[in-house]
Amino acid sequence: MKIFNTLTRRKEEFVPIEPGKVKMYVCGPTVYNLIHIGNARPMIVFDTFRRYMEYRGYQVTYVSNFTDVDDKIIRKANEEGVDASEISERYIAECKKDMEAMNVRPASIHPQATREIGDMIQMVSALIDKGYAYSVEDGTVYYKTKAFAPYGKLSHKNIDDLEGGHRDIKVAGELKKDPLDFVLWKPKKEGEPYWESPWCQGRPGWHIECSCMSKRYLGDTIDIHAGGEDLIFPHHENEIAQSEAANGVEFAHYWMHNGFLNIDNRKMSKSLGNFFTVREICQKYSGQVLRFFMLSAHYRSPLNFSADLMEAAEASLDRILTAGENLRFLSQNAKTDRMSEEEKQILAGSDLYAKKFKAAMDDDCNTADALAAIFELVKYINSNTTDQISRELADQLYERLDTLMDVCGLILEQKQDNLDAEISALIEERQQARKNRDFARADQIRDDLLARGILLEDTREGVKWHRV
Repeated sequence: MKIFNTLTRRKEEFVPIEPGKVKMYVCGPTVYNLIHIGNARPMIVFDTFRRYMEYRGYQVTYVSNFTDVDDKIIRKANEEGVDASEISERYIAECKKDMEAMNVRPASIHPQATREIGDMIQMVSALIDKGYAYSVEDGTVYYKTKAFAPYGKLSHKNIDDLEGGHRDIKVAGELKKDPLDFVLWKPKKEGEPYWESPWCQGRPGWHIECSCMSKRYLGDTIDIHAGGEDLIFPHHENEIAQSEAANGVEFAHYWMHNGFLNIDNRKMSKSLGNFFTVREICQKYSGQVLRFFMLSAHYRSPLNFSADLMEAAEASLDRILTAGENLRFLSQNAKTDRMSEEEKQILAGSDLYAKKFKAAMDDDCNTADALAAIFELVKYINSNTTDQISRELADQLYERLDTLMDVCGLILEQKQDNLDAEISALIEERQQARKNRDFARADQIRDDLLARGILLEDTREGVKWHRV
């Protein structure tokens, strides 16, 4: 299995620190509002990668944090007149609902920054003792960037170029010694949450949080650190500087970053009116369609979101789900139980597509090609199954398709949404009208439901519906 390592800018064979085990840290959201679809991409991508590693037999410890102390959280709390903790806990709960809708599995551990303050103070103290950090008279602690010689190795930025870009920047009241130095600990402001520290009553800087949470739950050196490419600099670069200076060992062996998400070929922005939360998108499309869409491109490629592409994703996913439904129907109505010799050959022929799927995922988690292999399997299944096949063949083909879908976090047997009582009753009434040969009433109900955005489809497996 090969991974493109941002650190080295090349694909590398994945070799875990401990055979059979993977320690992986993925930067999570800052919880001050509902998560947006930009947040959803790394959640879906790296959840899929985790699932694949487990499919390959690895034991994965997957840590993804919630940043629950931040300027945006404090601002929101002040606007509502509540404690910052009330805002963060509310939106952690909402984030978990959205993750469930997208079938993103909970992390092995979801640490929260405010619960790890003691470790952060310890690491900041260690950095001061080792000469990598210093405190100033107002209690702020800064990291001494130039003291860490490899600074810039992840983002491949030259520190001299960075210095040139910051040479004339001086914020009023700042006491740091160098414009490139960054905050490890900051003093409280009026109305902000704070913790006691050797330097002042205050709170940690953003970068130190992930360094400490990764260290606590995964150790000084981890296998994989991942997140969006917007985090490469300065967040992940600063994490490396902090962790490697404090711990004296390499922080992470592999760095994975997903590409940006654009909306109708433009950067997502509230000012442009193209900012969408996961909750908003899931009112029109299922979380499964959003997940399928996110996996339809290679994770490192930029991805453009649009209504047309979501419609295409919905139609593509439906093709796979229909193949699954047909196999379940054939199994339930099979006239024979055991496979014939000819059917055993058909089953063996499906091995090819599982191998293509594995090859795609082994090549830097290429979900686009992995989904293509699933579509080839669907085509193969549809071409080699009739109402005469055995239950065993139908079940075996279904299991193969279901296994590959599950690696992608896609659910082959979709449960229908809970319709409200009125719509459910109308569907039942239409069924009865058809039995009574009252086709005028049946058609009227169908048209009424369509006007309300519910499309009915009469199939051999029964009535199916979906929103339009």
